[in-house]
Amino acid sequence: MLSIGVLGVGELTEKVVIGLRRGGFTGRVLLSPRNQARAEELGKVWACEVMADNQGVVDGAELLFLGVRPDVVEGLSRDVRLNPGQPLVSLVAGLPLNDLARCFPQARPVRAMLSYAAQINRSTVVVTPAGAVHETLLGTLGSLIVLEQEQAFELATVAACMNGWFYFFLNDLQQWFTDKGLTAEQARQLVMGNMQDCLSSAGHQPLVSMATLGNAIATPGTFTAAGLEVLRDKGATQAWAAACDDVLERLQTDGVL
Repeated sequence: MLSIGVLGVGELTEKVVIGLRRGGFTGRVLLSPRNQARAEELGKVWACEVMADNQGVVDGAELLFLGVRPDVVEGLSRDVRLNPGQPLVSLVAGLPLNDLARCFPQARPVRAMLSYAAQINRSTVVVTPAGAVHETLLGTLGSLIVLEQEQAFELATVAACMNGWFYFFLNDLQQWFTDKGLTAEQARQLVMGNMQDCLSSAGHQPLVSMATLGNAIATPGTFTAAGLEVLRDKGATQAWAAACDDVLERLQTDGVL
């Protein structure tokens, strides 16, 4: 059974470890001592081993996950020596493959992007480049998308940011309902229920465009159409596009060491 190591035990790598265990992974999971309390809790609940240092993680693992902040990567690379050809799955946003290869010349670098839903094995998981070992492992965390072009991976990173924005969007909608007199639970059920209805319908009709599905509801003269006109007039759709453009530009210009 494959053994894996985690360099940087944070929010996201914690969710990955939980999802792997829930997905049936029974191999050794070695954790770096960074964030000691979190690492020890993972060790107790999900059968992981907290190592004395990062090199201990590298030496005992066949595949590594890199989950530190971008500004920590270079320093970490000076403290450890990876094994020749050792797979290094980076969860560091904006850090391209050529920088990973420069920092860890012995490694076989892979970039992965996923969400916190990995802990319940329901995340969209994007990887580049392809590879049987990491595809099999990460595929248990949800729906796997393999990209051969790294440029496309940056677009996937924008989509991952959208995942975070959705929470604030849903929160604002929920707040509107509570301001109008519903309980927080009623408002949450309405907002989440209608979002889930939309996703379920779209998922059931994969060959039908989103615009076609929306136009079937927002027909002329309906309340849906009236509200949509207000949203467009207020620049709601343009604001989302502007946010995506801004993040993509930052990834392309600032996301390097």
